[in-house]
Order: sequence, then structure tokens, then C-alpha cells
Amino acid sequence: MTPQAHDPSPTRILLLDDDPSLRDVLSMVLEDAGYTVETAADGRAGQALFAARRPDLVVCDVNMPHVDGFSFCRALRAAGDDVPLILLTSRDSEVDEALGLDLGADDYVSKPASNRVLLARIAALLRRRTALGTAAPEHTTRTLGALQLASERLEARYAGILVPLTVTEFRLVEALVARAGMVRSREQLLDAIREDDSVVAERLVDTYVRSLRRKFERVEPSFDRIETRVGAGYRWRDDP
Repeated sequence: MTPQAHDPSPTRILLLDDDPSLRDVLSMVLEDAGYTVETAADGRAGQALFAARRPDLVVCDVNMPHVDGFSFCRALRAAGDDVPLILLTSRDSEVDEALGLDLGADDYVSKPASNRVLLARIAALLRRRTALGTAAPEHTTRTLGALQLASERLEARYAGILVPLTVTEFRLVEALVARAGMVRSREQLLDAIREDDSVVAERLVDTYVRSLRRKFERVEPSFDRIETRVGAGYRWRDDP
């Protein structure tokens, strides 16, 4: 008898929020969508859970006791962990959004969170990671000048040195390099890194680009491959 194939393990999500009511609601929403969910009421407990059973994705509130969402995100990225991470923020502030993305968050959702939007953002991040990780071997590595992108490992190297990127940052670099030399508008870049129909301010692309430049400048202080075209967008320079 041929053994039956086992279903793949469900995607595990770590949900961190100090509001018990919201935590319960979001847990039910995520579980109804087929995810396995573990929760914690503060960042310190979340760090312990993360270390014990690394999840596939993290949804993390910004305002939490002991260790807040920004500090949680900063610690993960400083340790070199690229797990997809979505920040929940009740602060209606451009500064908070920019700070979270600069620290390495892949996305943010404003509270009160729309269940539809949150599920769409989670699905999009997981889809990108799966697509990048299962690309056909002949298309997994792209080289342009000093840049090398390895899609199956979500790795970017510049001048041979690993540049730690989040899933969203990697997707953005891929979008720029795919049309190297051509200017891509903020709207086009958002379409490349987002896969849901929620309204997002195009200025967030500027935050992603600023973060990318910083990371490449740590390898090469004079890095200037990502060029701003005022009023038009950005392009990856393909000239020598």
C-alpha cells in the first residue's frame, strides 16, 4: 500500500499584544484562517516564546510593557533573524510608521485593525517568502555589478558581503533590479511589494528606500546605486 502524504505543518504565527480582548479576537481570526497561533501579552514573554518555538511570522503591537514592539523588532534584526514581522500601531503617526520600517519591520497595520487587511498582509508576506524560497534553480540568482540576489535564500550580497534584508526590502531590491536603469514610480514599487488592495501612502516607499540605502552604505559608504528621480520615483543605476 502506498503511504498517504501528510499535510504540511500549519503556518505558526506569534501574536503579541497587551490588550486581552483584541488578542482573543485576532487569535480566533487567525485560527479560523488556518494558522496555528501562540500569544503573549508583552514583548519579554514574546521573546521567550520566539526563542523556544520560532514562528513563521510575527504580529506585534507597538505599545507593550517590558519590551515594546519597536525594541522587539530591533532585537530580532540585530540578531540577524529575518522572520516576517508586522507591527500593529494605534499611533496615527508617520514617525512611528517610518521608525518601525527603519528598524526592519516588513509591514504595519493601524489599529483598530481590519481583519481582512491583516489577513491579506500576512498572506502576502508568506506568499512572497514561499515564492522566493521555491523559485526554479535556473532563476534563483541574479547578478548586476557588485550586487548578487539569491532568491531561494532571500540573500542579497554586495561586493561579496551579505546585506541583511527583510522580505519586503528584498522584494523592493528585486523590483528595482528587474528594471535596472529605468525609473519606477512609487506606485509601481508599492504594487511590487504589496499584494492587497488596502490604501497605503506612497511615501512609505521613501522609508523603505532610506533603510535600503543605509544597509548598503554599511558595506560601501559611497553606495549610490539607488537613484532618486524627483517627482518620478527611483531607479537602480546599471551604469558602471
